[in-house]
Parts: sequence; structure tokens; C-alpha cells
Amino acid sequence: MTRVKRGTTAHKRRKKIIKQAKGFKWGRKSKYRLAKDALKHAWTYAYRDRKTKKRNFRRLWNIKINAASRMHGLTYSQFINKLKKANIEIDRKILALLAEKHPEIFEQIVKQVGKTK
Repeated sequence: MTRVKRGTTAHKRRKKIIKQAKGFKWGRKSKYRLAKDALKHAWTYAYRDRKTKKRNFRRLWNIKINAASRMHGLTYSQFINKLKKANIEIDRKILALLAEKHPEIFEQIVKQVGKTK
């Protein structure tokens, strides 16, 4: 049986890790062991924070909708409740955008919701 030299494969694997650690500070961008550890942490934080990002944006949308609806004499919870009763299905992202960029359209939605009991 012939001898198999694994240097090429190992070098390729290490080179891939170093390439992924581009932009890291100090030895973590050039030393394999440090780069591997830094990437493990980075991937963990990235996975966790993709979930956190969604949470934070939803909170921001709620704050924007609340501020805009209070200008028309409704609290956030009252406004959302009346939206559901009126069968108006606009998600919070769009409502927040309308409240911020197009207040006249948001005002029309509030008036439409105000008619329902």
C-alpha cells in the first residue's frame, strides 16, 4: 500500500479558516489556533444575534406605531385591537413605515379603524 501524504489537505483546511478570519484583530487573523477559536465564538454570536435582530426591530416598530397612534388619540393596544376587529391585515413593519414616512396614509388607516366598534 502506498503512503498518503496529507499535507495538502491539512494546509487547505487551515488556509480556509484563516481566510474566514479576515478582518479580525491581532493574531486571530493569522494564527490558525486563535483564528479557529475566534471564528467559533463569532459564529455563535452571529447565530444568536440573527434572532435578537428580529426581536429588536419588532420592538422598534411597536414604538413607532404607538407614537403615531397616540397623536390620533389611541394607544398602541387599542389601535392594534381595532385593526384586528376591522379585518385590516397590515403587518407592524409596514405600519411603522407608514407612520414614519407617510403620516397622511397612516391617518387614513386610523380614521378607517375609528369607524369600527
